[in-house]
Amino acid sequence: MPYYVYLLASRRHGTLYLGVTNDLARRVDEHKRKVIPGFSALYDISRLVWYEVYDRIDEAIAREKSLKKWRRDWKVTLIEEMNPDWSDLYPSLNG
Repeated sequence: MPYYVYLLASRRHGTLYLGVTNDLARRVDEHKRKVIPGFSALYDISRLVWYEVYDRIDEAIAREKSLKKWRRDWKVTLIEEMNPDWSDLYPSLNG
């Protein structure tokens, strides 16, 4: 089973949310529908702008913890290396 570390944004260079999940499409859909109240729902953070895939949950959690310590500009660089236009990657998850 794959595990994902992902970054959502409210808009280009907007507020960021970092998370980990075993079902990226489902989790992003939950953010988009604001199913779970909290930070991402409050700040309308639902655009999937970056993600990485891991085979083991411990690796994904370690990466998430590491990224949480990163400066914002480092996260922006990470996003822009994969997704320079900050496009919503969610539609590409389902084919």
